[in-house]
Amino acid sequence: MSSVVAYSVTTLVVILGVGERIVKRVPLGEQEQEVLGYAAERAPITVGEVARHFGESRGLARTTISTVMERLRGKGYLRRRKVKGVYQYSPSMPKGDLLRSLVRDFADRVFGGSAQPFVAYLIQDARLSDSEVAKLEELVRELARKRKGAR
Repeated sequence: MSSVVAYSVTTLVVILGVGERIVKRVPLGEQEQEVLGYAAERAPITVGEVARHFGESRGLARTTISTVMERLRGKGYLRRRKVKGVYQYSPSMPKGDLLRSLVRDFADRVFGGSAQPFVAYLIQDARLSDSEVAKLEELVRELARKRKGAR
């Protein structure tokens, strides 16, 4: 489910800088979203590994993937480090933070910031396992505790 959400989002909150953090919105294109989602799931990953996947599934050239990954690095979504002469790419923030940001921006853009339509979808149309339902129930209880404590 999260990878589908990640691919349909057009912006992500990127945390830049050291010490004081600066929050900046940077738009992502569909191709960038797909590459970021794939790389984040498999990090650390090389351009060659990503290019093999997208070459087979979408017919994209290695140079295209390299350009997209460097664009994502320039926008602050990916970081790279050289290991044995080859660059390995990883998300610039923890996967959980990345997914939360993607979902937050998706909800803002698609649902006007309201979680209710998405929750209605989960109740009516999503195929949730018993463990997923239990986790959602726990999250709702946690939300209620936080709201009660904030008053």
